[in-house]
Amino acid sequence: MTGSQRIEADYLIETAEDPRRAAEAMAGEQSSGTFISVPGETPELTARAAARVERLDLLETVATPSLPSARPDGAPAPGGYRRAHVTLSWPLDTIGPSLPNLVATVAGNLFELKQFSGLRLRDIRMPDSFADAYPGPRFGIAGTRKLAGVAQGPLIGTIVKPSVGFGPQETASLVATLCEAGIDFIKDDELQSDGPLCPFADRVKAVMRVIETQADRSGKKAMFAFNLTGDLDQMRRRHDLVLAAGGTCVMASLNAVGLVGMIELGRVSQLPIHAHRNGWGALSRAPLLGWSYTAWHKLWRLAGADHMHVNGLANKFSEPDESVIESARACLAPLFPDRPMPLMPVFSSGQTALQAPATYAALGSTDLIFAAGGGILAHPDGPGAGVTALREAWDAAVAGVPLDRHAQQHPALAGALRRFG
Repeated sequence: MTGSQRIEADYLIETAEDPRRAAEAMAGEQSSGTFISVPGETPELTARAAARVERLDLLETVATPSLPSARPDGAPAPGGYRRAHVTLSWPLDTIGPSLPNLVATVAGNLFELKQFSGLRLRDIRMPDSFADAYPGPRFGIAGTRKLAGVAQGPLIGTIVKPSVGFGPQETASLVATLCEAGIDFIKDDELQSDGPLCPFADRVKAVMRVIETQADRSGKKAMFAFNLTGDLDQMRRRHDLVLAAGGTCVMASLNAVGLVGMIELGRVSQLPIHAHRNGWGALSRAPLLGWSYTAWHKLWRLAGADHMHVNGLANKFSEPDESVIESARACLAPLFPDRPMPLMPVFSSGQTALQAPATYAALGSTDLIFAAGGGILAHPDGPGAGVTALREAWDAAVAGVPLDRHAQQHPALAGALRRFG
């Protein structure tokens, strides 16, 4: 972040116009200017309130626009479309340390400006006053490890599958099997909420009964992230229900509850918040439109998320591996010099024992949740062997032992390699 009293944002732009002039249009539209000079727009006001173009680095020129609506007449730009990296800054005094108004400022109407055939927000840097205004993760990595009873290594986790269709007792039966296998973390699928097939309160009661029973036997209490996504009052009630039942985690779908919903949940929650990013592809999949994860995740991290999904290597979606690792590194990087606000990245999406070595080699850390749904539940010897296989795979990865060699002495891992390899 920045110790100055200005907010900074980095962009990748594409324009048929002069890039400097286009960047100045961005700065004007998102601060004190508009399409024409107006009374009161004095030099003194501009100096006090206007955004500035802090940096412009020219990149390549391309023949066709990234966005098909860039030129309504459909005619190509004679000189092509120039790309550039741009940094804008705004005085903090225009909005104060407010996350909702920050979004309106750095990611508002500028996406609609006709000067651009591509525009993507790459990063945000905020003054330290944002760290005073927002709590950030209350639990983060250290608090999550303490509650889950996992002092080192990744948290081995899974998702209740089938995603929907189970009732409370069926869910609890699966959780019992997973707990007996020593799993660290289980989560609701983001599609499982509070429907008549599986009411939230009944699910919490049934699941926590088996978690507490297993904890009494083994001394290890699995962390279960209950999906409390809803309106503000619903989320508060559901949080309190989980807390009263002895639960140790709640989950919210970020794009569904919105930034203000997450801020309010972060302020009241006495449990770690597992933040699911479903809907993220609409903001990120076009390479010259939307947000980078580096910029986007900072909003939710400040709002109070303790865990955030980053996809996974060799995933079932469209994201390349280098983007996944970049996102995970962003979660682990300090947010402010004096307040790092650590956040635990969550690897999921088509994960099995096979991805453990590459994930560890690329990230260089085990401060993560490795959540495998089918990678555990579809193990040929059952979910218990699936949990064991994942743990064995990560033991091998950290020790630098090839999986096939480690599998020679570890039957569960051998079964996973046959099933998924």
